[in-house]
Amino acid sequence: MKEKLQAIKEEALKSINEAVDLKVLNDIRVNILGKKGELTSVLRGMKDLTKEERPVIGQLANEVRNLIEEKLEDAKGSLAKKQREKQLKEEVIDVTMPAKKVVMGHRHPMNIVLDDIKDIFMGMGYEIAEGPEIEKDYYNFEALNIPENHPAKDEQDTFYINKEVVLRTQTSPVQIRVMENSKPPIRIIAPGRVYRSDEVDASHSPVFNQIEGLVIDKNITMADLKGALEVFVKELYGEKVRVKFRPHHFPFTEPSAEVDVSCVMCGGEGCRVCKGSGWIEILGCGMVHPKVLEMVGIDPKEYSGFAFGMGLERITMLRYGIKDIRLFYENDVRFLSQF
Repeated sequence: MKEKLQAIKEEALKSINEAVDLKVLNDIRVNILGKKGELTSVLRGMKDLTKEERPVIGQLANEVRNLIEEKLEDAKGSLAKKQREKQLKEEVIDVTMPAKKVVMGHRHPMNIVLDDIKDIFMGMGYEIAEGPEIEKDYYNFEALNIPENHPAKDEQDTFYINKEVVLRTQTSPVQIRVMENSKPPIRIIAPGRVYRSDEVDASHSPVFNQIEGLVIDKNITMADLKGALEVFVKELYGEKVRVKFRPHHFPFTEPSAEVDVSCVMCGGEGCRVCKGSGWIEILGCGMVHPKVLEMVGIDPKEYSGFAFGMGLERITMLRYGIKDIRLFYENDVRFLSQF
C-alpha cells in the first residue's frame, strides 16, 4: 500500500504541473481526492491492514493528501493569475477609438407647438383645463346648443359607445364642465384628443388633437376676442403675419367667425399651400351663445364671453410646412429628428 500511495503522489504532482487551466485542475482533484478518487479508494482498504500497519499507512496517506491539496491550491492561484493576465491583454480598451453614440429620443413636433401655445395663453392669464375623452352626448352636443337631429351632428359624426355615450368630437365639453363647476371670471384653454368618423388622407384623421379656449367675464366683447387671437397668432407665427376674420356659423357661438392668417409659406403672395389666395384658415371662434350660458347656470345678461377652437395638427403643419398629417403618427425617427 506504501507503493500505491507513492505512485498516486507522483502521478498527481506530475498532472498538477502539466495542468493548463482551472478545469483540468479541478478534474485532477476529483479523480484523486473525490469520493470515487484513487486516494479515497486506497484509504477504504485500510480495514484489511493489521493494527501495526494502520497508523503508519494512515499517517502516510494524510501526508500525501495534504501535499496534493497544497499543490492544487498553489497551481490554482498560479493558473488564475495567468488567466487574468491573458484576459487583460486580450480585452484591452483602445481609448483612441470613437465612443458609441447614444441615440437620444426627440420631442414630437406637435408637443413642441402645444407647449408654445400653452406658454402664449398662460402668459395672457389662461389656465389649462382637461376632461374625459369618453363623453356624454349631453356635454358633447346638447349643452353646446346642438339638440338631437341637429344638422351639426352629421358634420361631426362620431363613434358612439351607446346612445348616451360617445367619443368626444371636440374639447368643447371641457368648457361646459368648467362653467358648471366654476364661477366667472373664467379663462381656460382645453387641449386634448378628439374623434370623428373621417377617412384617413393627407389632411384628415379619425383621431386628432384640438385646442379650445374660453373666456367668461363681465363686459367681454368681440373686440376682446379679436385682440386675444391676434396676439396669439403673432406670437406663434411672427409679427409680420396678418389676421382676417370671416363671418361664419357655429351653433354654440353668436356671432361666429373663422380666422385666416396670411400664408406663412409665401408671405401672402400666393402659393400651392394657400391655393393662390395668400390666406389660410386656422381656427373658428365667436361669442358664447346666450343659450349655452343659460344651460350652465350663468346669467347671459350679466356675463358674456368668447370661445375658439383649433386643430393642433393643422397649426403644426402650417408652422413647419408639413404636407401630410399621417407623418405625425408613423413614429419615423427620420421625420421627428427634423424638429
